[in-house]
Amino acid sequence: MPLDIAKFNGAYTEARFQVEEHQADIAAEQAKLRELIPGDASAEDRDWAEYLVDSLAEPPEPPREWSALYHQAGAVANAAYEGEGSPEEKISAIEQARREIFAIAARAADDEAGHIRAMTRSLEHLEDGLRNPFWEEPAEQTN
Repeated sequence: MPLDIAKFNGAYTEARFQVEEHQADIAAEQAKLRELIPGDASAEDRDWAEYLVDSLAEPPEPPREWSALYHQAGAVANAAYEGEGSPEEKISAIEQARREIFAIAARAADDEAGHIRAMTRSLEHLEDGLRNPFWEEPAEQTN
């Protein structure tokens, strides 16, 4: 019987969660995962699954610490999302925010600049939606 990759992935994800969030016993979680590897699994599937099982014992990488520039760009993006006013005013605020974010990214370290520039992508989609609405504005009701 071949390795059920979807089932194994789900079990691995759950095991990783239990180890990281609930300090579950690593050896016990590894044993559960090894039980899911059939004896007649292909060498490639077996190697892959064993790699994942073994990786369960490795501590996770620490969360990334973002710079002040990253947080500054995030604040600019959030302010643009929360902008109020007419569609034209919102578009203007989004355009300005995107320019500010690109300027911040230009000052950021190379490994962080792309992440900062990426903040402009969702703003671009928001702006596109304001320029070319793909929904209809509700008609005003008069009572």
